[in-house]
Amino acid sequence: MQGEQRASRTFVILWTLVTAVKLLIAARLPLFVDEAFYWQEGQHLAAAYSDLPGMTAWLARLGVEIGGHHVLALRLPFLAIAALLPWLVAHVARRWFGGAVGWQAGCLTLLMPLSATLGILAVPDVPMALAAVLCMDAGARLLKEVDALSALELAVGLLIGALSHYRFVGVIGVGFVALLLIPQGRAMLRDPRVWIALMVGVVAWLPLLSWNSDHQEAGLRFQLVERHPWSFQPQGVWFLLIQALLVTPLLAFAMLRVAVAGTRTGGGSRAQWRYFGLLGGVSTVAVFALGFFSDAERISFHWPLPGYLALLVAVPVILGRWPDGWRRATWALAVLGMLGAYGYYLAVSVPAVREQSAGQKYYPRNFAGWDALADAVKAELRAMPPGTKVLADNFKVGAELGFELRDAGIEVLQAPLNQRHGRSAQLQQWGLLGDGSRDGPRLLVLSPSDQRYRDLLARYHDICAMVGPLPAPKVVSTDHGFQRFLLFRLAARKPEGACIAPAMAWVDRPLPNARLHGVVDVTGWAFKDGAGLQRVEILLDGAVVAQADYGGELDVRPYWKISNDPNHPRVGFRARLDTASIEPGTHWLGLRLHAADGSVEDWWEQPVVVRDTRR
Repeated sequence: MQGEQRASRTFVILWTLVTAVKLLIAARLPLFVDEAFYWQEGQHLAAAYSDLPGMTAWLARLGVEIGGHHVLALRLPFLAIAALLPWLVAHVARRWFGGAVGWQAGCLTLLMPLSATLGILAVPDVPMALAAVLCMDAGARLLKEVDALSALELAVGLLIGALSHYRFVGVIGVGFVALLLIPQGRAMLRDPRVWIALMVGVVAWLPLLSWNSDHQEAGLRFQLVERHPWSFQPQGVWFLLIQALLVTPLLAFAMLRVAVAGTRTGGGSRAQWRYFGLLGGVSTVAVFALGFFSDAERISFHWPLPGYLALLVAVPVILGRWPDGWRRATWALAVLGMLGAYGYYLAVSVPAVREQSAGQKYYPRNFAGWDALADAVKAELRAMPPGTKVLADNFKVGAELGFELRDAGIEVLQAPLNQRHGRSAQLQQWGLLGDGSRDGPRLLVLSPSDQRYRDLLARYHDICAMVGPLPAPKVVSTDHGFQRFLLFRLAARKPEGACIAPAMAWVDRPLPNARLHGVVDVTGWAFKDGAGLQRVEILLDGAVVAQADYGGELDVRPYWKISNDPNHPRVGFRARLDTASIEPGTHWLGLRLHAADGSVEDWWEQPVVVRDTRR
């Protein structure tokens, strides 16, 4: 009894601290692009959408309706659901393995990094995790005795899951497999009350199926076919390594032991033990195998969470059999993992930290620069004729600006990015997918950072074909240009003429992070289609430090085949930078590109290190 009371107190204290930290992070963290789109969906209430069923959008709408137009309010329903989950896991574990084990399972749910961060972002995995736990609890109870209350809980879980994500089909499939492998499960499935609950779950999918039927199965094609390569990808091994970090290694091993134990038969509560082990084990193995064949472009590390929650229910039993040293190490690693996960989100919420990570592989671009962009857009709109509307490059820009400007109706240009993320059909249904035609002035907002550089010039030419030659842009640069936007004031009528595109450039020398001393050559190339460049200035930390000799012969047309810059092939530049008077340390090297049409564009910057030669 003392052990249970101690575990209960520990859980309540830990839950309180974790909930407070998550509220703090959620209030500070900028809106992620997917969250912004879910907000936009919530402003166009419907039974289902192209990328998801309706639950996530409804919760986002509920949050801002109750709490106001603020990022914390948007996330509040998700935070509430995530705060409930540890209590539910503890409740399930207490029923089958005793009070102390139950509270410990709840603590592990609070500590495991993947579940610890749940709810900070307004994403569909939050209600889906709730649905998975409800179905898990109902299934375990039904294995012991079929009653109306347990069948009702199963129906509610299936309903929430069907309204949360396409991936919940996998949770249902794994549940069926687990039940079919257990004699009591096969008997349970013969009870009509269970089938009534299952029919409620089936009916819950009808809005999503209806949407797909009305839109040529666009959502199903994206989720099942278009987003996945369906060919073996060796880099899938990274998925496994990331999971070890998101679960912590010793806790992962304990969950493996639960899954293995689930394959054994026995009496007493063994049916439930097997159920939790099979539910989590089959699910995790299936997701791990899928990781080698599925979408590697978008984030998928959260996919195994429903299986992990099933395994966590029995993990304290396994830990209780381990030596004290290993048990303490497991808890300590879980605490460190949780702190690391919260530390990441806190770091991402700090602009100075985001700036320091610019240029690195894991730079959090989708969190960065939206407030600066919104301020620039507001300023440009004030200077343009009344009634000017915003025209966005892609769904990311449209949704993020929509939230910042409180306008869920921003028109978005046709873009491959919309298609790759399964949002084109939804934008088309809302009448927000534009082809560049207009009946009044527009403020065009382009996001070059969202485009692979090798495809950027082709994207510029596609935009020219839609809206006409582009005027001089206003550059909005965040984090040394690694989040960069271009704003164009478009006239009411589409002009004719050859494509005038934003400038393109590259610094060949020095390389990023090069260590410099003495006099250094800065070389590269730059061009601007349709207009041509007149001069190039070298910037260091945003200040002009040298005028480059522009116009050297450097033919880049073999790579940029569609380029129409009139200066080709003389688009090379060279400058000499004397580092003797520059303070030693890391600096940011950039370009300022002056075009013949009067436009001036600052290119993104790259870090260089000036060596201290005085030592």
